[in-house]
Amino acid sequence: MTGRASRDVLGRGLRVLGRAIRTEPRLFWIGVAGSSLFGGLVIANAYVVGWVIGHVVVPAFSEGRVGAAELAIIAATFIGISLLRVVTIFGRRLGAGYMQFRLQARYRRAVTRRYLALPPAWHQRHATGSLLSNANSDVEAAFVPIAPLPFAVGTIVMIVMAVVSLFFTDWVLALVGLTLFPALFGLNLIYSRRMSPRQIRAQQLRAKVSAVAHESFDGALVVKTMGREADESRRFSVYVRELRDALISVGRLRGLFDPVMDALPSVGTLAVLLLGAWRLRTGDISVAELVSVAFLFTVLAFPVRAIGWVVAELPRSVAGWERVQAVLGAGGDLAYGSSAAPGAGPAGIVFDRVDFAYADGPRVLHQVSFEVPAGRTVALVGATGSGKSTIASLAVRLVDPASGRVTVEGVPLPELSGEGLAATSALVPQVPFVFDDTIRGNITLDRESVDDADVWAALRQAQADGFVAKLPDGLDTEVGERGTSLSGGQKQRLTLARALAGHPRLLVLDDATSAVDPRVEAAILSSLRGDDGGASILVVAYRRATIALADQVVFVERGRIAAIGTHTELMATVPGYRDLVTAYERAEALEEEVRA
Repeated sequence: MTGRASRDVLGRGLRVLGRAIRTEPRLFWIGVAGSSLFGGLVIANAYVVGWVIGHVVVPAFSEGRVGAAELAIIAATFIGISLLRVVTIFGRRLGAGYMQFRLQARYRRAVTRRYLALPPAWHQRHATGSLLSNANSDVEAAFVPIAPLPFAVGTIVMIVMAVVSLFFTDWVLALVGLTLFPALFGLNLIYSRRMSPRQIRAQQLRAKVSAVAHESFDGALVVKTMGREADESRRFSVYVRELRDALISVGRLRGLFDPVMDALPSVGTLAVLLLGAWRLRTGDISVAELVSVAFLFTVLAFPVRAIGWVVAELPRSVAGWERVQAVLGAGGDLAYGSSAAPGAGPAGIVFDRVDFAYADGPRVLHQVSFEVPAGRTVALVGATGSGKSTIASLAVRLVDPASGRVTVEGVPLPELSGEGLAATSALVPQVPFVFDDTIRGNITLDRESVDDADVWAALRQAQADGFVAKLPDGLDTEVGERGTSLSGGQKQRLTLARALAGHPRLLVLDDATSAVDPRVEAAILSSLRGDDGGASILVVAYRRATIALADQVVFVERGRIAAIGTHTELMATVPGYRDLVTAYERAEALEEEVRA
């Protein structure tokens, strides 16, 4: 990959710039127009300086006098050119700045939308820190060359105008320009090829550092309680040192490139002065023409650097762009239909000979078939790793089965629209997630159909209205990042209330009340089973009290349905089920003793 990047990074970089120009053409041409006018004024200024030296300054020294009117005209000319240059610089920077920031905002939104559209399986294969890097530093890197791009394009226009004007002035001095400018372009090409692998490596390490840092911060509680601060610091330091070395390598090459780019125009100026002195002595050019050309080469040094800035950032731009495109081009989307689940009230769900496997791994579900009748509660019971959470994910279509089908009210889940699926079912996962927002904001999620009456009704069903009412600001209480001001049980009840506020017809609880006191859990499930509950329930359960509330129990063993029946029936006829539930009871009793 490194060799290929070195060979064609310039072409790939130009394609990135072309894509950016097609996306924001108006702003680009505003910047280029300002830059081109600036270039024309630079050339005009050089010839004005030459004319002043040749026709005012030299005669003034010869004659010992200078007219006030001439000085006023000269001053007005320079002031006018300077003011016009200010206007063109403003136009150039306005177009370039707006273009760069609009592109970054556009692609950050695109990356975020893509993240939300991709299935959980894709997210599980990518570190959160790397995803943050894609949306932030990679997008920023992709469009870093946009800032100097209009200036660089205007500089090319200026160079063409300069060469033409040089030929009109003197063909010998024009040859200096024809030698210098290709040398500058060649140097930039060599630089981009050398810089490419360094920038790609640095961009990859930025993402790795971000990923390790995010993991360490996210696991700060574990790190501190286990006394692993020093070890985590050492682990982080390894990647930081690698990033430091990569950036130093970039800096070394840039430190060599920049002085050479600065020196070439100076060499051109020296060559112009030497050849110009000879041409002046032979009478082929005038003092004004020599000064104009020499001054032109002097002022070209800075604008020509703009081309170097663009070329210097192309490797980093390519690295960032390709990492962004890896996200935007990622596959695995779940295609939705256009249907809605028929009927109203509780919705039944049927699993029909469902098989499932994660990525290229072995199958974790085998011929799973069972039903949750409308308005009924079904408990999934099984040992850790038996496939219960996978079944829960299939029920709300976070993933699709490898074979078989899942239907809601007779409609296969892939035929439901995204809105229809969200209106029909809701999942409350094992690990509750609380946004850094108010209680109200966490429950409504800006859904216009959910008002405060719905919020309080959902809180009551989730047995959360009591503690919310006691909070200082009630529904307006800020809960902090990930709900840091709430206990584990409070967060679980809050996420349950969020699901209930949308009035789902099918509620899937994936061990969603494990941190709740057993008595509160029983009250929650009783409330959900009430006549006004309005939902069928599929619950992953461990506690006997929870299981006993279910109308039916599905016993899952090693990805297969081992038995289906009531809790009493399975306790009497299935030894594996009886042993598992008994083990759960012993563990729960021991936990209560430790807590007491």
